Amino acid sequence: MTIILGRHVGCAVVLGLLTAALPVSAEPLPVTEVAPGVFVHQGTIAEPAPDNRGDTANMGFIVGDSAVAVIDTGGTPELGQRLREAITARTDKKPVIVVNTHMHPDHVFGNAAFVDLPFAGHANLRDALAARQEVYRQRLTDELGTEAAAGVAPVRVDRPVAEELRVDLGNRILVLTAYPTAHTNNDLTVFDRKTGTLFAGDLLFVDHLPAVDGNALGWLRVIDRLERVPAVRAVPGHGPASVAWPGALDAERRYLTALVEGVRRVLKADGSIQDAVTQVAEDERERWLLFDAYNPRNITATFAELEWE
Repeated sequence: MTIILGRHVGCAVVLGLLTAALPVSAEPLPVTEVAPGVFVHQGTIAEPAPDNRGDTANMGFIVGDSAVAVIDTGGTPELGQRLREAITARTDKKPVIVVNTHMHPDHVFGNAAFVDLPFAGHANLRDALAARQEVYRQRLTDELGTEAAAGVAPVRVDRPVAEELRVDLGNRILVLTAYPTAHTNNDLTVFDRKTGTLFAGDLLFVDHLPAVDGNALGWLRVIDRLERVPAVRAVPGHGPASVAWPGALDAERRYLTALVEGVRRVLKADGSIQDAVTQVAEDERERWLLFDAYNPRNITATFAELEWE
C-alpha cells in the first residue's frame, strides 16, 4: 500500500497544551546530508545526562519533491523542536509524517514538537510505549530534570504498520517495514529507494553496544533478513550518521552470537545467571562503548530467553 499524506491537524486544545512547553524557536540541530535529500543528526554515544541534554540517538528527515518525512525525534521535546528548526533551515517543503522506529524514549520524546502531524510506527508500538511511558518520563526527569520532561506528548500511532507501508513524498517512495521481535517487539525500518538509504533504527547499533529489550535469537534472525535489503548505506539508531551496508551488521551479529552462545554454555554447565554475567561476551568488551552499562542487562534478558529452550 502506498499513501500520499496530507497535513494532519490534531485537537487545537491538546496541541496548545503540548506546544506551550516548547520554545517558540530554538537553535537548529546540526545535520549531515548523507545522501541527496537525506539528513541525519548524530546523537552522542552516552547515557542521557545534563551535559548531553538527552541527545543520545540518531534522527533525521528525508525531503521529497512535495513533502518531508521525519524519522525519530530525539529524547526530549526540546530536541524535537530543534529538529523541526533544522528542517526549516534546510528546505521550504513541509513535514507531513513522523516515523518512529521503535518505542524507546531517546527516539520518541521529541514527538511533542510534531503533534500536528500523523505518526507512523510498528503495529505494536502504541501499546508497548503506553505501558512504559510514565516510567520513561520519570527516568527522564531523574536524568535531566523536570523542565526537560515537560511537554512529553501522549502516545499516538496514527499509521500502524503490521508488515509494510509505502509513503510517497513526491518522486520519492519510502518503504516502512515492521519486523518481529528483535531489539524490541516494535522495530521498524525506513528505506529510501531513491538513494538506497536505510534508516535502521536500533536494529543497527554501531560502536554503542547493542541493547536487547526484546529477543536475541529473534534479532539474529532479523539481521539475516535485513542484510537482504538492497541499501548502499544505513543510518544506525546509535553510531555514525551513516555506514556502509550491509557490512555494518557484522559486528552486531558477532556480539549477539557471542551473547547467545555464551549463555547457552553457562546453562549447559548448570551455571547461574551470576556466572553468566561474569563470563559471557567478555571478549567483546574492548570493541564497544557502554559495554558495562548494557552487557549485564543483555545477559540477564538472554538467560531468561534461553533457560527453557
